[in-house]
Amino acid sequence: MKDTQVESYKVVLLFNANNIYDRQILKGIGDFLKANNIHWNIYISETMRYDTNTAFHFDCDGIIANFDDTDIQDLLTNVDIPIIGVGSSHHDNSSYPKVPYVAADNFAIIESAFNHLCSKGINQFAFYGLPSHRSCRWAAVREQFFEQIVNQKGYEGFIYQGTTTSLDNWQDSLDKLSKWLLSLPVNTGIIAVNDARAHHILQACDRVEIKIPEELCLIGIDNEEVINDLSMVSLSTVKQGTEEMGFEAAKLLQKIFNKGKVSTSPRLISPKKVIERRSTDYRSIQDPYVIQAIHYIRDYACKGIKVDQVTSELQISRSNLELRFKTSLGKTIHTVIHEEKFNRAKYLLIESSLSIQAISEQCGYPSVQYFYFLFKKLYGMTPKDFRNKFTNLNLL
Repeated sequence: MKDTQVESYKVVLLFNANNIYDRQILKGIGDFLKANNIHWNIYISETMRYDTNTAFHFDCDGIIANFDDTDIQDLLTNVDIPIIGVGSSHHDNSSYPKVPYVAADNFAIIESAFNHLCSKGINQFAFYGLPSHRSCRWAAVREQFFEQIVNQKGYEGFIYQGTTTSLDNWQDSLDKLSKWLLSLPVNTGIIAVNDARAHHILQACDRVEIKIPEELCLIGIDNEEVINDLSMVSLSTVKQGTEEMGFEAAKLLQKIFNKGKVSTSPRLISPKKVIERRSTDYRSIQDPYVIQAIHYIRDYACKGIKVDQVTSELQISRSNLELRFKTSLGKTIHTVIHEEKFNRAKYLLIESSLSIQAISEQCGYPSVQYFYFLFKKLYGMTPKDFRNKFTNLNLL
């Protein structure tokens, strides 16, 4: 019998660490090992992605693998080595693999996104998924749960799968997506199957001048930082419990090594939270002048615009627009301009590594000292303290 305190078990990790989902699962595995002072002899491909065309001789004591990758799942069929599967939950129990399995709870993920949109006053919903394919079963499951939830709540759900995009068909795909978006009722809330697909929507909306979030609201899934960095409108997203999935998978494998019994019943891991950003900052406003003004303010507040520039852009008197703002929002135009600047500053403090001086300049403040003064007056803490506090919370 092996002594886990003396001998290191050989463990193979079969993942595609080019995406955030797999990277966070791997982090969770590492967190378990560090927390329990366990030393595994780990193999993972140098490219961080397992190539199923490469011969694999299973010279190991255990495997943790992403079963959303159907090629990997096929590779491990009938392998007589302890295997822990990690992946998406399924719509029916008969679809689960016959190995211990840790899964992202897709129903809870879609429900979290749906409830977030509802909290914004949205009552029309759409889903942007992926074309049906064996390698995208997780996307089909999320689409099924979207249909189930909107039907249970008595809403009509609009669904578009689009095309699998490539460099060759990218422009045509955007054209087709744009037509679908233009067909949706104004103030529809869209759940994208992941952040990458949400980014497609942001680009298509920009192309046909659909305003987000004034005309359509959008939420993705994954909290993929690279996608958010590439988007002009910051993306609200559901942060999955991927690190917990990795932690639980490693815990199960170690239990097997310790000769414990492990059930093959799937363990569903709930999402951690919804990260709210600008793409769902929807306000139930009917006044077209106020909608136009808010969109203009969002685009130019950090460039130092004044109230007179907003009224000039809309070709409306200041007194008229102020009355409309008071009626629709209970705020002055000046207040909304400053809120937008501070919202941008808070976003950059949490999400970027820019210096506070650079953030101050980007948000249109004449000096970093003045920025500090206003920020502390409004939030009771300095920008530096705010960054330290909320950056740590965002990692939870």
